[in-house]
Amino acid sequence: MRIAVAGTGYVGLVTGVCLAEHGHNVTCVDIDDKKVAIMKNGVSPIYEPGLDELMLKNMDRLEFTTDYLSAYKAADVIFIGVGTPEKHDGSANLNYVYGVAEQIAKSIENDCVVVVKSTVPIGTNDKIEEMIKNNLTHNVNVYVASNPEFLSQGTAVRDTLQTSRIVIGVEEEYAGEILKEVYKDFKAPIVVTNRKSAEMIKYASNDFLALKISFINEIANLCEIIGADIEEVALGMGYDGRIGNRFLNAGIGYGGSCFPKDTKALHWLANFHDYELKTVKAAIDVNENQKLKLIKKSRRYYDSLKGLNIAVLGLTFKPGTDDLREAPTLVNIPLMLEDGGNVKAWDPVGSDNFKKLYPNEVSYYGSIEETIKDADICFIFTEWDEVKDFDLAKYSQLMKNPIVLDGRNCYEINQAKKANIIYDSIGRETVYNLETILV
Repeated sequence: MRIAVAGTGYVGLVTGVCLAEHGHNVTCVDIDDKKVAIMKNGVSPIYEPGLDELMLKNMDRLEFTTDYLSAYKAADVIFIGVGTPEKHDGSANLNYVYGVAEQIAKSIENDCVVVVKSTVPIGTNDKIEEMIKNNLTHNVNVYVASNPEFLSQGTAVRDTLQTSRIVIGVEEEYAGEILKEVYKDFKAPIVVTNRKSAEMIKYASNDFLALKISFINEIANLCEIIGADIEEVALGMGYDGRIGNRFLNAGIGYGGSCFPKDTKALHWLANFHDYELKTVKAAIDVNENQKLKLIKKSRRYYDSLKGLNIAVLGLTFKPGTDDLREAPTLVNIPLMLEDGGNVKAWDPVGSDNFKKLYPNEVSYYGSIEETIKDADICFIFTEWDEVKDFDLAKYSQLMKNPIVLDGRNCYEINQAKKANIIYDSIGRETVYNLETILV
């Protein structure tokens, strides 16, 4: 099947490459000449494990171009996978989606199905259909379908090829049958709904997971107060099949391109219709407060960070990606700098992106050892394997004052008790194990 994909970010590029893996001929469209040139050489412009290898494997079925006219005019199916960034008021910016819709209307010369893969507010597919049909250059039939993605950065290829479900939102049976043909080799249940239900499935899924994270973080905060251990609590909860054990890892909040944006967008949409989603609003509020958890903990040990060497381990919002969107470091590091701290940072893949924001204010290092050397305090913001596997004894050996604030609970409490450090994590007892405890 001839497929075109608009956009080569996480959603668009991963979708295109995975469809090519299943035998389709795919043309990926982007407005950036430099990105297209890179992709033509089989190199992914985004950091996503496994994507480069899959691109190279399927280059005979993949094309990359900035010429949307030639890409769209003869396509059987066109996927829209461009970004829908957050506006200042929390609503979704649909300018890129609508821009592609106009291009499609002016380009297509055959009957086709336009598939909205981007995460869009409920009712957007209807507007896209109206826009395309009102701007058609040729007398063709166009069918618009919603087909939300459920991928996570760092595991996007696996999440697409081994997806838990395929949701198809259509108003005509024909469009549904075409998409079933597109996905016929994917071994996953197919859920066919109307378009608005499909749009809502995406938002409801992401917002529920965000709510689950915020809930466990609130329980973790209470555990610290009353002396319970959040990991034991989560373990006991997770065996309940109605709850499950995923997204029960306490920490300093969620980030990335989906949860923050999608919770705010759905909350904004509800308010627009004079309805308040109280649970979603609570998840947003809890998450914003949770991001500052480690800074607040640092006041137990220092009245001010002024003049201190501050080690920061992990800059990205989660491991397996170089994405900084809504990462806790974007809130915390500016506060450290404003307080007069000397910030020393390490991240295996995210440092270059962070340098674009703070090229001179932060010192970047290539190893954990270099980063923590002579540090007065250490903040762990991302649970990279390199951090989890790091020898705890090295904190006391290399740091000036081995105070480790762990926002991702990378180490077991029993491990920390064997090391000569102060170890302060989320929802668990604090280990005061220095020979001389700072006051």
